[in-house]
Amino acid sequence: MSQKKLSELKEGEKAVIKSIGDIKELKERLLELGALSNSTIKLEKIAPFGDPMEFRLGNTSFAIRKSEADKIIVERFKDRI
Repeated sequence: MSQKKLSELKEGEKAVIKSIGDIKELKERLLELGALSNSTIKLEKIAPFGDPMEFRLGNTSFAIRKSEADKIIVERFKDRI
């Protein structure tokens, strides 16, 4: 199992959330969107200069800063098979 930062995913790659670090109000917002441990998340797009990053969680898309994605630990989806 290889864990990495959410910000290290490539476009189109899926991962499973393992932990969400201290990102204040954003953590609460992500939990409301369903970003719980073991939820699947997909990196949809990265802005031209790498910030922000757009993700899909279930039927919801949202964008967060790269610095925030650095604090979310995931396990790549293909590593779980």
